[in-house]
Amino acid sequence: MFRAALDDKRLAFDTGGVRGGNELFRDRATGSSWQQSTTEAIAGPLKGRHLALYPFLLTTWGEWRREHPATMVLQPLPGYADRVAQMNQVIDRGVLASAPAPKGALSEDARLPAHTPVLGLDLNGAAVAYPMPALQAARVVNGTQGGEAVLIVHQGGTDTTTAFEGAWRGQKLDFRPANAANTQLEDLQTHNAYGVCIAGRLKGAQLPALILEPEFWFAWSEFHPGTGIYTAKPAR
Repeated sequence: MFRAALDDKRLAFDTGGVRGGNELFRDRATGSSWQQSTTEAIAGPLKGRHLALYPFLLTTWGEWRREHPATMVLQPLPGYADRVAQMNQVIDRGVLASAPAPKGALSEDARLPAHTPVLGLDLNGAAVAYPMPALQAARVVNGTQGGEAVLIVHQGGTDTTTAFEGAWRGQKLDFRPANAANTQLEDLQTHNAYGVCIAGRLKGAQLPALILEPEFWFAWSEFHPGTGIYTAKPAR
């Protein structure tokens, strides 16, 4: 999810083709082409500029409503709702991880199967791919990336994954699951899966959120050459 503005000027976009098996978008104001995976303009007057990412959450409707019971819902266009069940079946089937990268991919990194779902994090110039199978095994990641403490939390029941700075006011925190659903974490205090301290001397404190980018491995690796890959450690 991108901020559709640059230098405080709103931009409108249209689809602009595919490059490297990855979507391109073209802004109407300048005709510049933007690469979806990197948020960078690769051609046109704005070449080299980047769009900012908005924080977003990929989750289930049930989990979203649990956290945001008064949420508003976008009304689907006429006829769209009738196709939801069929579309959900296609999404649920997914793509085999062993399927090859699409034609036109710029490069191929054989460290993981092409369609392995990963969550990418680019922090202070350091890129790391967190494969979903590894997150499902680890549940909680206490790590360091780009010189910063990082916390990543995976809730197995909904496949919801969140990420935060793993330190509070310069103090690195170390977390572990506090319940089977992984909706709560423990350190010297107790946090929930959304980075809010709900008990202890830091009660009410909110860890700064980090933005994870859901990608297939082939897309993340071709636009983040040399990326690291997280390897799961058993949950404690």
